[in-house]
Formats: sequence, structure tokens, C-alpha cells
Amino acid sequence: MQSPVTRAAPLLALAITLAPTLAPTLAHAETAEGDRTIIVTAPADTDAAETRAAKTPGGADIVPHEDYADKSIVSLRDTLAFSPGVYLQPRFGQEVRISIRGSGLSRGYHMRGLTLLQDGVPINLADDNGDFQELEPIFFDHLEVYRGANALRFGSGTLGGAINGVTPTGRTARGVYLRADGGSFESLRGLVSAGVASDRADAWGAVSADTSDGDRDHARRRSLRFHGNVGLRLTDRIATRLYASYNSIDQDLPGALTHAEALTAPHRANAASIAGDQARDIDSLRLQNRTRFDLGAAQLDVGVFVNAKTLHHPIYQLIDQKSVDRGGYFRFDYAAGPVEATLGGELRVGDVHSRRFVNDAGRRGAKTFDAQQDARTATLYGEVRLKLVESLSLIAGGIYADGMRRQREAFNNGPVDTYGRADFDAFSPKLGLLFEPAPGVQFYGNYSRSVEFPGFIELAQLSAFVPLDPQRAWTAEIGTRGRAGVLRWDLSLYRADIEGELLQYTVSADIPASTFNAGRTRHQGIEAALEIAPTDWLRLRQVYTYSDFRFRGDVEFGDNRLPVVPRHVYRAELRLGTDALHVAPSVEWVPQGPFADYRNRVRTPGYALLGFTAGARVAEGIDAFLDVRNITDKRAIGDISAAIDVTDASAIYYPVERRAVSAGLRARF
Repeated sequence: MQSPVTRAAPLLALAITLAPTLAPTLAHAETAEGDRTIIVTAPADTDAAETRAAKTPGGADIVPHEDYADKSIVSLRDTLAFSPGVYLQPRFGQEVRISIRGSGLSRGYHMRGLTLLQDGVPINLADDNGDFQELEPIFFDHLEVYRGANALRFGSGTLGGAINGVTPTGRTARGVYLRADGGSFESLRGLVSAGVASDRADAWGAVSADTSDGDRDHARRRSLRFHGNVGLRLTDRIATRLYASYNSIDQDLPGALTHAEALTAPHRANAASIAGDQARDIDSLRLQNRTRFDLGAAQLDVGVFVNAKTLHHPIYQLIDQKSVDRGGYFRFDYAAGPVEATLGGELRVGDVHSRRFVNDAGRRGAKTFDAQQDARTATLYGEVRLKLVESLSLIAGGIYADGMRRQREAFNNGPVDTYGRADFDAFSPKLGLLFEPAPGVQFYGNYSRSVEFPGFIELAQLSAFVPLDPQRAWTAEIGTRGRAGVLRWDLSLYRADIEGELLQYTVSADIPASTFNAGRTRHQGIEAALEIAPTDWLRLRQVYTYSDFRFRGDVEFGDNRLPVVPRHVYRAELRLGTDALHVAPSVEWVPQGPFADYRNRVRTPGYALLGFTAGARVAEGIDAFLDVRNITDKRAIGDISAAIDVTDASAIYYPVERRAVSAGLRARF
């Protein structure tokens, strides 16, 4: 039987190809019709996004496309390297570890503790697990990053927050845009896009293709992707937009190495990865609609979506999953005088047919697991912003979340099915203050709760559900952001006291599975960005993250530091020149590597990586770019799979990317 994705694939033949163009060249999403101005819903508008972020009493920033246009855009790491507080470490290809404020530390695969969205619709499955590879950053006009409870507007109540990739429309990216680059490790990447608009309708679409042998053995990847949208102005007050996305992603997995291998032979693959022909192959289709009603002082957005996905994933066993998620959402915004309010809700329902087989060199062996998994996650959130005086605003809100996870398993094709079910609910309040003593300068503070429900990866570790509790945290945050003269800054200090953090433990009578709830832990740190631009041909960007994550009186680990994330991470880029010709050397510095184990006995070495990008205007509408990474071919460890005990034979380390050079062209017509 064909999967839902396979059946829907012919729809792609209807696509008009097109892709995101550089933000400075984008036109505003407005056209004249007589004496009126028509604004089609959901325009890719960084100014509006910046305005929304500026109303948030906590860490939030907007990343426009031009900030990473000169890079070979492979993963979210390439787009968010200078977003403060976002920890992104590449493992291989599009595989990265993504974490904000220590979210998902024990998850060395997929993702947890973050809500990832495209055009406001979550990529996460209904149980909140997901594959970030389904976000294609080369398509985006800009990204919205809301850290921690500041992501309330996206219906997120997680420790890490939310990242929303926003694609262009036919009004913001008219014409044809082409992009191609190639380089080291037989890498080729291409994009073709186009956008058209009339008075009451517009359309945008993009197709990208990517191929690479990877910088390690058994790291070959191939992908073909499409994303498009069509906007219609139904009446003067009602507009709707339809979206479609398709992903076909094949990625061989080289696996982790021992400490010695990662530092002396980083090109190698793990022997088990080769023997099992380990891979992650994804085919997915997403369809969604958003309709906007202009109610004068208020605005109402409503929408529906469906995500169909197949996953072929030979690892220690061969995982075969077919899933369909569907849902709906609404968001009501009101603004009148000193009062602004938001009320929203979202429902996600999904079912997964999950099977596992013995991995016979990448092929199916005997079946070991067969289950039907059903999940529901629903949220209802609200926020009121009251301007007490001209320079001081009080923000109060909260989010109620309800979740259900249910599994019916026919273990080893046995005669008796095994049932498991877990139900969760929680309310997470938030209170904040926003002070603006001068135009462009803000100080803020907030106190909030976050709750994360476990998903099937945690609950279904055994034949019966593991009795896990939600991960709960109270977070306090203060900070400032703004612009003054040649300076632009963003600074947040936070402390999150966590109960029941989902971490890795040694299996015992009291702890029946490897992932279990910790007691008390604390995540605290600094998220900082400073940009200095004294002239239009000189700009220095810097981000610094300080992370202090540790147990608090744990019966086994005391007050030890949590592994994986280093205490200090610093990145800087100096851009010299104009759009006609520029070069931007960069550095990533980790003075001291993190611990690899919960016992704090093994630490990885620090490192510094040097690179640069460059660009030049070849002709009107045509630009060339160059991206050079790890110039000195430094050998270092970039990421770790957390362990309890570590030996010399522990294969838990991922080397940093080897030296790579890529070059390409962008053309706009």
C-alpha cells in the first residue's frame, strides 16, 4: 500500500518554482487598488516580525536572510550561528544538535524541548518529537527565535522556546531567483524560485536539491524539497493563504567515534554504522491553510494543517514509521489604546504505525516491534499587555496544555496486545515587565513556568509504558536589548530550576529505563549579542553564551555539571566592504570543552575554528559568494552523546566539520 506521502507526491507537478531572495531586494507586500491598499495575509515582513519581538519582555530576535546569504546553507546551524543563546553543533550533513537554555540535553537525536515551526505551523509531531531536517533553511525569508517562555505566542510552553522559519510570498519575492553552489566533498546545492502577484492573488514556490558525499565516510546525503504558497484576497477584510511542502531526504549516518578516533581520524565512520548501513530517510508532505479576518481593532487568524510522513531509519534496529498528524489553530489579537491582548489555541492529533526489525545490513530482518501509537497535544494560551505609562508595560499570560499518549503493541507478533496510555495536563503562567527609557532601548524581566510532556521515544522504551512525569521548570529572566549609535545589543540572564528533567540514567530496579526523570537540576546562563557598525563598510558581530547546567543534590551525581554543552561559547564575524565586494572572517571559540559524562570524569578539549565568507557583485542582479570553513583543518570534538560512565572505547564523540570550501552564484530577475 502506498504511503500518504507517495500518493500526494504528484501534487508537486503543479508547483511554480521559486525561492527566498535576499531581504534587501524584497518588495513590501502591498499593492494599490484604486485608493485602497491591499495586504495579503502572512507576508514575509521582517519589520513586522521585529515589532512583535520588541513587545516581548524576554529573549527574542529576528534573523533576516541577508545575515547568512553568503554561506552554503545546509542546516539551521548556518542560519542561527549568530542568534544569541541558540546552541547548534553540527554532527554531519544536516544533522545538528539544537538546544536553547539546555533543552533536550539527553536527546542526541531528533529533538526535544523546542517547538519548531514553518510559517507558524509546527514541524513537531503530535507527541512533540520531530525531525528538524524537515525545515529547509534555504527557503526562508527570515527566522523568528523566541527563547524559553517568551515563545508563548506560538503556543509553546517548553524550556527551550520556539523557532519559526518564515517563507516569502508572491508579493515579497516577485520574479525569479536562482542560486547554486558547490565545493568540497562533491557537494552541490541548487535552488530555483519564482513569485507572481496580481491585485487580489499571489503565488510563490521554490524547489531545492542537495547532494554531498559528506566530510566523513558513510555520510552521503541527497535531498529534494518543495515549498510554495498561494494567497487570495477574498474580501476587503478576509484573506487566506494555502501552503504546501514536500521533503525527500536520504542521509547515511556515520555514527559516533571514540575520543581518539575523533581527534586523529575524524573522517572515519563508526564500524557498526557501516555494518548496519545506518541511515535516516524521510519523505514528508505538509499542507496548511491560514485565513485572516480584519475586525478593525482586532485580528483573527484561523487555520488547519495535515502532515504525512514516512521514516526509514536503520540504526541499532531498522525503524519503519508511517505517521499522519493533523490539527487546527486560532489566534486573536486585539489592540486599543494602552491595552493589547492575545488569545490563541492549537490542537494536534497524530497516529503513527511504528515497527522495528532486526537490522540486516540496512534491510529488514525479523520483526521485533509493531505498535499503533496515537497522540494528542492541545494548548490554550493568552496574554495581556498593559502600558502602565508611556515607557513601562506589564505583560501577564499563561498557557494550558493537555496531552495524551496511547500505544497498542503486538510485541513479537504475540497473541496478546500490550496497551499503554499516559495523560498529562499543566498550566504555565508568565509575568513580565518591559521598560523603554529611550527610543530603541529596552530593559525587561519575566518569571514563568514551563512544562514538557514525554513523548513516545521516552514512554515506549520498554514493552510497557515507562512511568515518566512531565519535566517542569520555573525560570527567572532579566535583560536588555536595543540600538544606540553604532551599537546594537541583546543580553539576557536566566535561571531555570527544573524538576524531573528527562536525562539518561543507569537502569536499575527503581529506574527501569535509560531515560528517566532526574530530581532537581538547574540551568542558568547568559545569552549575549553585540554588533558594532561604525560605517556601512565595517560591521563586527559577536555572540557569547555562558551555560551553567548542573544537578542539585542528586543521590548519584551530587551537584555535578550536566554534560554536552560547554560553559563558554564565543563567535565573531568581521565584515569588511559593501555589497559590491566584501569579506567576512569569523571565529568560533570554545575555551574549554564540556564534560562527556554525568560523573564529570572526562572532559573534551577546547578549540577555535577559523573561517570566512566573501561576496561580490558580478553584474546587476547577479552575486558571487565564497564560504570557507575550518581553514586550519582543526581536529576537535564538536558534540557528544551524554554518558554515565566513559571509557577509552566509548563511541560517543562527533568531530567538528573538516576544512571545506564552497562557492556559488545568486541571480535575481
